[in-house]
Amino acid sequence: MATSEQDPASNTIKDPADWTTGDEPATGAQESYLHTLASEAHVDVPEDLTKAEASQQIDVLREKSGRGL
Repeated sequence: MATSEQDPASNTIKDPADWTTGDEPATGAQESYLHTLASEAHVDVPEDLTKAEASQQIDVLREKSGRGL
């Protein structure tokens, strides 16, 4: 039976701080989604985010914009 909850022991979701590529520049997809969320949340987005920072900002802005997890 499939569930929408992740097994805590699963490695499918990692903390962005633990990503081996987390220090690389944010991807185009991350930047696009981040700017969409920022617009909906009426906030500015910092420039030149890393992949890890962009992921963390996306999580924060999903909550602020009403698209929360």
